[in-house]
Amino acid sequence: MGKVGVALFGCGFIAEIHADCYRRFVPDARIEAVVGRNEAKVKAFAERFGIPRWFTDHRKALELSDVRMADLCIPNSLHAEMTVSAADAGKHVICEKPLCMNLQEADGMIAACRKAKVSLMYAEELCFTPKYVRAKQLVDEGGLGKVYLVKQSEKHFGPHADWFWDVERSGGGVMLDMGCHAFEFFRWVLGKPAAKTVYSQMGTYVHGDKTRGDDNSIAIVEFEGGAVGMAEESWAKRGGMDDRAEIYGSHGVTYADLLHGNSLETYSEVGYGYAVEKAPDTKGWTFTIYEEAWNYGFPQELAHFVECVKTGKQPLETGEDGRAVLEIIMAAYESAATGRRVDLPFKTNAKTPIEPWLKAQH
Repeated sequence: MGKVGVALFGCGFIAEIHADCYRRFVPDARIEAVVGRNEAKVKAFAERFGIPRWFTDHRKALELSDVRMADLCIPNSLHAEMTVSAADAGKHVICEKPLCMNLQEADGMIAACRKAKVSLMYAEELCFTPKYVRAKQLVDEGGLGKVYLVKQSEKHFGPHADWFWDVERSGGGVMLDMGCHAFEFFRWVLGKPAAKTVYSQMGTYVHGDKTRGDDNSIAIVEFEGGAVGMAEESWAKRGGMDDRAEIYGSHGVTYADLLHGNSLETYSEVGYGYAVEKAPDTKGWTFTIYEEAWNYGFPQELAHFVECVKTGKQPLETGEDGRAVLEIIMAAYESAATGRRVDLPFKTNAKTPIEPWLKAQH
């Protein structure tokens, strides 16, 4: 069947990770084109990664006969529009997290891909992260007994691109940006049960000069079957990236520190590397990650999605999963706005997840 042709949408931080992963780790795929709004930037990106074509008009990329899949590494506010365009062109879609801005957009994306008979694949890399995959295997093997509590946290000092700070483009703060990882991690570990209730607290503690969004958040999610998930997410933590999970069961517990156990202990007086973009505070003592993309599961995730396109296999992470996560996120912002626990299923006409919380601040 040959290589799966990919049109990569975006030329920022996450697009760089995807492009490098395709080139180094996914032999069944080839990036045929890259799309970006800034002509100079997208042209330089194409030259850097050896991509034969570049466009500022996404429609031209979707017209290419050798493109079978669109990989969306673009701001959240563009996910729905680009997904529908790709589906209408008969292309499979990989959509970076979070799925989109609201539940109405999510339903439209799912419907468009279903109508076009193409896959909508939700890029949640934690379900492919080697250390977390092993933790889930412990659960599936029964090694921990009946799981009653799952915790996941991701913390650093702020996002890697300026558009994340703008709630009009992102749709929310750190709860949306990184809580989405935790919520799908919970669902995946537990076998994807439905969420029953959400309780959340959040605030803007450090970055009020940059954003109206939350920069530190906590959420507790109760699932059918009785298990509870606890998410702790922060853009306010100094000292570099921190990503860890804990799973508690009736017969055992496992702790998975994603980065510190795979890192170099480093001291730098000036800071270093592309990690500066993702977690700017790399001065002093930090934990330097090698093969960061592999440790996070990006190559494994993309290889899986390419295999799904080639074989028609059901993706591990789908648009429906992304919608379920978005529903929890929207309930979490509602909970933080009202100070009460919110029941699911949760119906809302909010245009962005953060909308009710912003209104409650005034």
